[in-house]
Parts: sequence; C-alpha cells; structure tokens
Amino acid sequence: ARARAAIEEAAASAAALCDDLDLVVDCFATKTGGYGKGLMKRAGCGPDAWIQLALQVAYFRDQGRLHLTYESAATRLFNEGRTETIRSVSAESRAFVEALLDPAASAADKIRALRRAAERHQETSRDASCGRGVDRHLFALYVAAMGLGKEVGFLKEALAMPWRLSTSQIPQRQTEVVGPVGEDMVSPSGGFGPVADDGYGVSYMLASDHQTFFHVSSKRSCPTTDSGRFVREIFRALHDMAALFPA
Repeated sequence: ARARAAIEEAAASAAALCDDLDLVVDCFATKTGGYGKGLMKRAGCGPDAWIQLALQVAYFRDQGRLHLTYESAATRLFNEGRTETIRSVSAESRAFVEALLDPAASAADKIRALRRAAERHQETSRDASCGRGVDRHLFALYVAAMGLGKEVGFLKEALAMPWRLSTSQIPQRQTEVVGPVGEDMVSPSGGFGPVADDGYGVSYMLASDHQTFFHVSSKRSCPTTDSGRFVREIFRALHDMAALFPA
C-alpha cells in the first residue's frame, strides 16, 4: 500500500510538471524564409556564435535586459570529461545587442560589433572545452569546502545564481537504417525544460546549410515567459542579423 501511494504521488507530480511545460518546436528554414548555417558561414561567423548572439538579442527584446546564460561545452579532450559551462553573455555580446537595436548605428558598426562578439564567444567556447572554464572549478571548490566543513559565502552565492536562459546545441544524428534521407526527413532531435522557474530552455540543431531547429521551453505558470513569443523573437533576431549581409 505504501509503495502504491508513493507511485501515485510520483505520477501525479510528473503529470503536473508536464502540464506546466510550455514547449514549442520550430524550424527556421530557407524554404520558409529562414536559413541555416550556410548564410552564417558566408557572413564569416561561426554558426554557434551566431545563434548565441541571436538568442541574446531575442532575450533582451523579450525581457528588457540580459541575464546569466548557460551553454554546455563538451570536455572530451579529458579522460572521463563531461561538460563545462560557456557563459554566453559578455561585454562584447552586450555591445552587439545594443548596436543592433540602435537605429542610429550604421550597418558597418553593427557588423563590427557582431564580429567582436562572435570572436569573444568562440574564445570562451575554446577555453571551456580545454578545461579553462570557471564553473566546474567553482563547483569543485564548493565540494572541497563542504568536505572540510567550511561554508564559503562567495562560492555559495556564485553557485546559487539562476540560469534564466539555459541553452545547448544538439549535434546532428540521423539513423541510416532506412538509407539516406532528404532534408524533409531530418529529425529535430530533442530538448529540455527550463532550469529556472522564470526562465527559458533552448536547444537548437544546425541541421544543414538551409535549416535550423529550435526547441524552446518555459513554464506556463510563469507570467513573464512565453515559449511561442520567444521563438518569434529568435526568428526576428535571425532575420535582423541576416539583413546586415544582403545577398
């Protein structure tokens, strides 16, 4: 009886979490007016940096400010390496957001800010993948402090800061069981929920030169977030960035 009650309680809790999830899956594709990594590469920008900067523009428009942003980086260079955090918000990314949204800024100024922000993001990404990130280091110090019975205010405060924009690029994996497939058959892969109650979870897959998939999640119970609205802001930001590089 106790086991049955525990199972029913867990099932009800899981159902409530699912009901509260606001999930939107969409594709930004050439055939519907969008684009994939082809345009980003022609603009001389790394695709991941391009998407991350678009997310910053979208978040600023959606929330009126920038906030701590998480992007996962693989640390496969190391034995049993898992992940490190890429902190996507930087002084350079903020400068780009401000430049893009400034009607008085010239296209040249906006492109210059974009390139600086993209270079900064790529540098941060390399550092994270090569073990030069900060978050796993901070967590290790926190664990060591707890093991010694010490409470370090700085570490506790740093690790408690909420990631209101949690992101990850999903690698393209497509089964070959049914043979080669066209772009219409490419799977959008999977996503994840928001890390903070008032935040967004965004996974994206650069499927080809012509399409990019997005999974955007938030909580229906939060009055300040809306997954559908945020997807629209992401697409709007992507269009605004592409307009800097007319064909």
